[in-house]
Amino acid sequence: MKLNNFVEELQWRGMIHDVMPETEAHLMETMRTAYVGFDPTADSLHIGNLVPIMLLSFYQRCGHKPVALVGGATGMIGDPSGKSTERNLLDEVALRHNQECVKNQLSQFLDFSSGAKNQAVMVNNYDWMKEFSFLDFIRSVGKHITVNYMMAKDSVKTRLSGESADGLSFTEFTYQLIQGYDFLHLYRNFNCTLQMGGSDQWGNITTGTELIRRIAGGKGYALTCPLITKSDGSKFGKSEGGNVWLDANRTSPYKFYQYWLNTSDADAEKYIRIFTFLNKETIENLVAEHKEAPHLRLLQKRLAQEVTTTVHSAEEYEKAIKASEILFGNSTSEDLKTLDEKTFLDVFDGVPQAEISKKEIKNGIDIIAALAEKTRFLKSNGEARRALKENSISVNKEKVAEGFTVSESDLINGKFVLLQRGKKNYFIIKVL
Repeated sequence: MKLNNFVEELQWRGMIHDVMPETEAHLMETMRTAYVGFDPTADSLHIGNLVPIMLLSFYQRCGHKPVALVGGATGMIGDPSGKSTERNLLDEVALRHNQECVKNQLSQFLDFSSGAKNQAVMVNNYDWMKEFSFLDFIRSVGKHITVNYMMAKDSVKTRLSGESADGLSFTEFTYQLIQGYDFLHLYRNFNCTLQMGGSDQWGNITTGTELIRRIAGGKGYALTCPLITKSDGSKFGKSEGGNVWLDANRTSPYKFYQYWLNTSDADAEKYIRIFTFLNKETIENLVAEHKEAPHLRLLQKRLAQEVTTTVHSAEEYEKAIKASEILFGNSTSEDLKTLDEKTFLDVFDGVPQAEISKKEIKNGIDIIAALAEKTRFLKSNGEARRALKENSISVNKEKVAEGFTVSESDLINGKFVLLQRGKKNYFIIKVL
């Protein structure tokens, strides 16, 4: 298999923060195995995990073998890097469930099944840590790394000098030893010579290279990428509703698409290099086109298309486009009825609602009552009549006049009716 220059690929994409000397030459000699660790404390990854996912995906596309390590053991402990408090610990059943969910999501980016030499592998460090007694671990691993060495790590120093009254537990203090042992185990059993991660992981990764040198007499390599930030200084990967998840049940494809579509020009130019598989020439042409007509938002549209299609599918991307047009463009009642319930509620997030019974809708509700008495969308019957005469009232995006009756046939997903006055004033009737 032809090898492409992985380090060079990351460099033009702006994805290298630190790289150990000689890593590039090491990777150009032959197919190599590298790993990235993923936290299994949730049943879905979020877009904050996309950078390490893309690292592994670019690595495989350059002809190398990726290992995705799920931290079943380390997930029971908690990594102090970048955190101010200790996190909740999970049991084995929850961790195994989360591992399967994570693998399904990684399968959108990595080849786990083709039989190719560089086919991706998923491992769980709980499988080799669960039989390790505490005494065995401190005797065979702990004695090789000094406390002075561990205390010098930024992740430890930050927690010890921070304002948190809780300090750093012994459990978390030992985290770097366990992650370091993971690298040693993969080096011995999978011939894995490179560990990658975010820049906050450099200390943990280099502990692994030290263990490989001191215990196995070998050489491990380290590569980290910058922690992604937004140009306004706010945290990447968060929306007003919290994390932007890869699981469609947690974050709908429509909301996922909107997150990328709404990025700033500066962020879109950075993100399209990191989060898509487009080549350098295509990206440079897109950036140039965007700068000529920034109001067209070509970069944001292509970024949203590429990432949504990869994480979800081309079909879900098309649905997200249609959902966006429903809110911002011309659409019909039939278009509305194609939306699933979650997407419908996401599209009209924050729109006021009123509830009515199934019996009432079955008998039919006069439009004036639907606008005023039953929902209080409009203040009075008189206001409702005036709005209808002005031809400013729509039911499910279609204009209606006085005398119209809202009935079961108007229900979206058997549950909702969308009222609208003018272009932007919406109201939802929810039928229970």
